[in-house]
Amino acid sequence: MVSKNTICLWYNGTAVEAAQFYAETFPDSTVGTIHRAPGDYPAGKQGNVLLVEFTVIGIPCIGLNGGPEFKHNEAFSFQVATDDQAETDRLWNAIVGNGGQESECGWCKDKWGLSWQITPRVLIEAIADPDRAAAKRAFEAMMQMGKIDIAAIEAARRG
Repeated sequence: MVSKNTICLWYNGTAVEAAQFYAETFPDSTVGTIHRAPGDYPAGKQGNVLLVEFTVIGIPCIGLNGGPEFKHNEAFSFQVATDDQAETDRLWNAIVGNGGQESECGWCKDKWGLSWQITPRVLIEAIADPDRAAAKRAFEAMMQMGKIDIAAIEAARRG
């Protein structure tokens, strides 16, 4: 059953591949029902995959094989809070190493153009530090990074 509120992500014929990658990469992620066209239609044939239901870290999603007209951009991203450097490295490297691309400040894109923020909890805590000078140092350190380096954030926070 489709959730009352589901994120619908547009793909150009690769929704199943994307859903499988997310399920293999992220905890609490699965591929659900694959919906195929019951008949021919202007852009495809009976049996083509139209939709795939999947879950990414507990968030219900639908992958829509809508075609090449629309592309993902940074206006939408998944922000994943990581617990340590090993988890940060694993997720970042999985996304970037599977045809994705690095960006700045913990952001990267997967091979389908979907943006991800791989954000260590330490960074979130550092930027919210009541010691505003410590928060500023951590923020300035982050601004120089692609993938977040937790040790460098902690060192900057300490001064």
